[in-house]
Amino acid sequence: MKKIFIIIFYVIFLLAVNLFAQDITETALIQKIDSSLAVLVDIQNEFKDIHPCLNESHPIAVAYKDSLLIFDFDKVVGSYKFVTKTPPPFPIPEGLQASFPLSVYDNIPSCVITTKTFSSTAGYATILHEFIHCCQFNSVELDIKRQLKIYNDAMGKQDYSWEIMHPFPYDDSLFLNYYDNFKQALQSNEIDNAKRYMLKIKDHLGQVDYEYLLWEEWKEGLARYVENKIRVQLGLMENNYGKDKPYDRVAFYYSGSLLISKLAETDPDLPADMGLLFTTMESFTASN
Repeated sequence: MKKIFIIIFYVIFLLAVNLFAQDITETALIQKIDSSLAVLVDIQNEFKDIHPCLNESHPIAVAYKDSLLIFDFDKVVGSYKFVTKTPPPFPIPEGLQASFPLSVYDNIPSCVITTKTFSSTAGYATILHEFIHCCQFNSVELDIKRQLKIYNDAMGKQDYSWEIMHPFPYDDSLFLNYYDNFKQALQSNEIDNAKRYMLKIKDHLGQVDYEYLLWEEWKEGLARYVENKIRVQLGLMENNYGKDKPYDRVAFYYSGSLLISKLAETDPDLPADMGLLFTTMESFTASN
């Protein structure tokens, strides 16, 4: 295993040297992305036992200048192939790392990045984070969403940006008190106290805001949990962005990952069953 990662890190270094050259031809860029995606496949194969979703590969769209270069996985040959070049559905900011059904590629859930992602080893862990989201979308996500008032209300208003734009009361002083104590209890393995504080959070926020927290902790928390397992295996520091104030939605990536890691200590198979994981997180209160 050590040998393969020495090779991977060396390849990443070589690819990063000239990947962002402004005068690179499209053909040369596609070749470099092909090589980067070969590294991704090696890393994914090495860590696919971390979570069942890592057994699946998904389209990757790389934004470059005013175009999207779309690559898809060929199961026959076991590698990514360049598929098409298309205008992006909206302007893609440099450094974007996201996943969503790609309207310009038959609405298939895809990982959308820029070439910057390939410039570091951490970028590959981030792509696999986004693969977890593609897997969620292709399996249990819609069934879970339909149980939530926040989702049904948003769809009634044709608000498709609710996951990013929901006006959550991050600065509410009582919420902050309960939330910080919830995280501290988890970190101290005081699970009963953590449940009590989550119940306080639930009662204080009301249904819609609580559902938002729960949704983000499940969806993003699981992806962060898997990402950090990969990062540790790659010899990288864990991604704890969102741990500290001021809080925004990324705070729930951290607290969701923390909660999932604690649940996995008593049930290591739980993160693999994403539907059961949501139900377990939903019931994580002192009233149960």
